[in-house]
Amino acid sequence: MSTDFIPQVQNRQQDAEFKTAMHGKDVTNKTGFLSAISKNVDAQQVAVSEYFKHWDNKDTKHETEQDKQTRLAEYATLTKHYYNLVTDFYEYGWGTSFHFSRFYKGEPFKASIARHEQYLAYQGGIKKGMKVLDVGCGVGGPAQQIARFTEAHITGLNNNDYQVERATEYAKKAGLSDYLNFVKGDFMQMDFPNETFDAVYAIEATVHAPKLEGVYGEIYRVLKPGGTFAVYEWVMTDKYDETIPLHREISYGIEIGDGIPKMYKVDVARDALKTVGFEILHEEDLAAKGDEVPWYYPLSGEWKYCRSVGDLVTIFRTSWLGRQVTMKSIGLLESLKLAPPGSQKVTVALEDAAVNLVLGAKMELFTPMMLFVAKKPL
Repeated sequence: MSTDFIPQVQNRQQDAEFKTAMHGKDVTNKTGFLSAISKNVDAQQVAVSEYFKHWDNKDTKHETEQDKQTRLAEYATLTKHYYNLVTDFYEYGWGTSFHFSRFYKGEPFKASIARHEQYLAYQGGIKKGMKVLDVGCGVGGPAQQIARFTEAHITGLNNNDYQVERATEYAKKAGLSDYLNFVKGDFMQMDFPNETFDAVYAIEATVHAPKLEGVYGEIYRVLKPGGTFAVYEWVMTDKYDETIPLHREISYGIEIGDGIPKMYKVDVARDALKTVGFEILHEEDLAAKGDEVPWYYPLSGEWKYCRSVGDLVTIFRTSWLGRQVTMKSIGLLESLKLAPPGSQKVTVALEDAAVNLVLGAKMELFTPMMLFVAKKPL
């Protein structure tokens, strides 16, 4: 990894104004598909342009070292615009918890998602009354589940104003405002004082960092001595070899469709934790447990694993067939000027990511659930 990383300067007023321009003043009056096609045309074009400039007219054979460094340098803007573009599609297909999970045979989709979140809370030692930080909290689905499970007080950190506002409103509707608080901020340069939190967790979020030592170092700083950091990390496995063209194409496809400046191997994450001072208590790739029901089955559309009507709806939306229906529908609406320009381009990128996530999983090159539990020494 590059060692000359410099955090981006934040302009919070500008970000807030852009959120209002793109999504409107009331960001929770619409959800899912309807919200995805209701964005302001001009703002949508800006977001599409700013995001895809990092990949347009490039591929694994023609990307330069400068292309890679630019993505790393502009990590905050890249991630911010990614979630301005895809949050509604995520909610439409996945609900309010934007992550994968293990599945037990006969287990409903939502139960698996909840168990995955509860397991992380258990591994991280999160207990009643603790002050906890959720790094990269999305729209707050995991924070809600963990707050109910533990009765801890959770602060969600997110650099996307749209998601922060939605998370806050969802917590209010769930009756959890006394336990949950969501704030705008960059996880590479947090505003919290040293030793603020009893525990910290992150679910598939720190992959957006340009330098893992940067985000892990900030987590270490704001964590109290003796506190625990538990994370589900997206990484390429030890079987990944960037010099093999197919391997790099899979990694590149994941990066494009998931707003990631650079995918790293598992040893990079492990070494980064140690470098900033953490003591690793436990590590385990939960995707390599030999489960009868694979974690990627919602993307592959293996209907035999569905256990409820709700599962059927969710798996249809996330499956190859459902994604094709969504892409074609969005394309038609865009051609009729009923959806803002660039909407179909976003769905194509999401489709490319899904294909590469499944391929990477089947080749055992990628995992979205490399569990690390680390402690800040006393």
